[in-house]
Amino acid sequence: MEKTLGLHILADLYGVEFDKIDHVEDVRELLEGAVKYAGLSKLSSHFHQFYPHGATGVILLEESHISIHTWPEHGYAAIDVYTCGGKEKTFKAMEYILKVLKPKRIDEKVAERGTVPVHKEATHIEKIELETV
Repeated sequence: MEKTLGLHILADLYGVEFDKIDHVEDVRELLEGAVKYAGLSKLSSHFHQFYPHGATGVILLEESHISIHTWPEHGYAAIDVYTCGGKEKTFKAMEYILKVLKPKRIDEKVAERGTVPVHKEATHIEKIELETV
């Protein structure tokens, strides 16, 4: 028997409004909102404003990471959500991002990462005899 350690969603978002992805403050707010909405645990973050357009950012999570890189002049954002905190949290973070950015087209790849064997927990039951009193 095997289990998957993490779920990784890579999404290319097309047709995103320029103003939603041009400024680093908006990109930061987007990722911070996704982390909160999904119930993920932030460790640290780093964001950068490009000139004349675009921004990038990453939030390091206890569960892994979430990142964005934008080309507002093309209406394009590349999103990366990878968590080991349960599949539902990964999908919930992406759901939030899609609700906020409202892309016209989404190309999404979902990959299960880290397939490892599940070891049965050893159980030891010792038979003991009770004395009759």
